[in-house]
Amino acid sequence: MKEIMNQEQISRTLKRMTHEIIERHNDLDQLVLVGVKQKGVPIAKRLAENLFRFADVKVWVIDLDITSYRDDVINKLEKHSNDAFDLTNKQVIIVDDVLYTGRSVRASMDAINDMGRPSTIELAILVDRGHRELPIRADYIGKNIPTSYQEKVIVEWDQRVYIT
Repeated sequence: MKEIMNQEQISRTLKRMTHEIIERHNDLDQLVLVGVKQKGVPIAKRLAENLFRFADVKVWVIDLDITSYRDDVINKLEKHSNDAFDLTNKQVIIVDDVLYTGRSVRASMDAINDMGRPSTIELAILVDRGHRELPIRADYIGKNIPTSYQEKVIVEWDQRVYIT
């Protein structure tokens, strides 16, 4: 495996992404970070910590399980509604580790719409590796890493990103 981002690079990247979020949002009080389980959640939490540090604002971080919304799951699971969160009129940022085909993002948007109608939905990605199957693009990108179809990008939350 070849390391492409280490702990320091990830930290700098997330700080830069946080500043981009601050610059694009006039009202951070309406912002909600939605981390896609499993690997998007720790990234969303780090962005929330940075937002508090840099803009003195606390934002909600929601863990989102998209398993039952995936279109590539053969045995569809029962969809669970999350009545604890109403995202109506909120500015939602979906957070995930790697953007590849776009199918996880589509599933995330379906799940979010079941929790209300946000005013906006944006996408923050640590690594964009290309090869989209759906017309989806990220609003906040940590790093673009062109890959072949055979390669995999692995984000380990010991603060490293590898390509195999």
